[in-house]
Amino acid sequence: MNIYHARPDFISEEEQFVHDHAAHWADANGIEPDLFQKYPFVKRGLRNANGSGVVVGLTKVGDVVGYRFTESGEKIPAEGKLYYRGIDVEDLVNNCLLEDRFGYEETSYLLLFGHLPDKKEWKAYSDLLGKKRRLPDGFARDMILTAPSRNIMNKLARSVLALYSYDSNPDDTSLENVIRQSIELVGYFPSLMAYGYQAKQSQFFNKSLHLHQPDPNMSTAETILRLLRPTGEYTQLEAKLLDLSLIIHAEHGAGNNSSFTTHLISSTGTDTYSAIAAAVGSLKGPKHGGANLAVPHMMEDMRRSVTDLKDYSQIQDYLVKVLRKEANDKTGLIYGLGHAVYTLSDPRAKLLKGMAKKLAEEQGLQEEFALYSYIEEAGPDLFREIHQTTKPICANVDLYSAFVYKALNIPQDVATPLFATARISGWCAHRIEELSNSKIMRPAYQTAQPPRGYTPLAHR
Repeated sequence: MNIYHARPDFISEEEQFVHDHAAHWADANGIEPDLFQKYPFVKRGLRNANGSGVVVGLTKVGDVVGYRFTESGEKIPAEGKLYYRGIDVEDLVNNCLLEDRFGYEETSYLLLFGHLPDKKEWKAYSDLLGKKRRLPDGFARDMILTAPSRNIMNKLARSVLALYSYDSNPDDTSLENVIRQSIELVGYFPSLMAYGYQAKQSQFFNKSLHLHQPDPNMSTAETILRLLRPTGEYTQLEAKLLDLSLIIHAEHGAGNNSSFTTHLISSTGTDTYSAIAAAVGSLKGPKHGGANLAVPHMMEDMRRSVTDLKDYSQIQDYLVKVLRKEANDKTGLIYGLGHAVYTLSDPRAKLLKGMAKKLAEEQGLQEEFALYSYIEEAGPDLFREIHQTTKPICANVDLYSAFVYKALNIPQDVATPLFATARISGWCAHRIEELSNSKIMRPAYQTAQPPRGYTPLAHR
């Protein structure tokens, strides 16, 4: 029986209509899971039966490796690798660390233009980004401060769309124009994110409004910390760790949902702002970029549930309850473990863990860091024991991102926008690539609704 058929006085006619029709829709129009068995050629979630993604295009921007296939088609787990334009991201990061310099600008250049910049190109590109940190005149006041949002990803998407109105040539999809727009967006994103956060804090939480002007001589990571923090102060280790986080989040192949969205929308020939706003909307989803909030929420629940965080037997008991759907959000997932592609290791997690350990030592957070390390070590074994499986499972980047953002005092609701600020370079690279050989994407869907006759209104 539909509980909404008997309408209480406090439910409006509109609410009654929506409730009744929602219940009917679910009964009559949902796609039942067993229909995918009836049509096995339909790839649910664009995934093959073995979990690999359906190949829908070609790209030179990035590649993700987490397994390999034998000649017989058997899927074999492999150490995780991430490549930007064919270059191992570990080489990018390690060279930046070796030379003690910021690397996101170099990474962004590589993604957009397809080759590593020489010193002159690197300096010119970094200077250009520095000049684009400052938003167009009046933009912060008119488009951000006058219409704050409780969700910064929502504000970010709206801000990107609003930039269309500040562009004198927004619809031109020529290579030169899209490159110009891409550089401007990479430059603008730290300010869009930070001002969106400051506006939210002021409007909804009555906090002081801190709007620092960006310094064009600062790196992307330094700019973010300067704009987010009330004092604008930070240490070099903090900035270098955030820079590392930006590098490893800048790209992840075209198969992830938001990068695929960029290809899909760009294939229509629409403007850059529409394509990137759509990618932001994709990343906002809790099954995609929004998933990076799940780890800190789980850690908060752990702190409420466990009396002694130094007692790892209690931590183990908690993780077992999580796996048995008895703790946290009852999904049975230990967040921060497992990935759709990576099997034996996530290279991003490995890189971030190394720098996170240094930050933990600097800030006296060794016990906190050890807790995350224990989850990485014990979680996979507990998963295999509870579920009676030999499936490999590794720590993913969200596990140590949660630790890093907490140590850097980055607010939780900035975590996903920060992801977008890093990924804008990858999105723009994919857009440029799609426009270079564009054919509008028009995938097919198998209808599961048989034909039926029309009943005149008087007979219904």
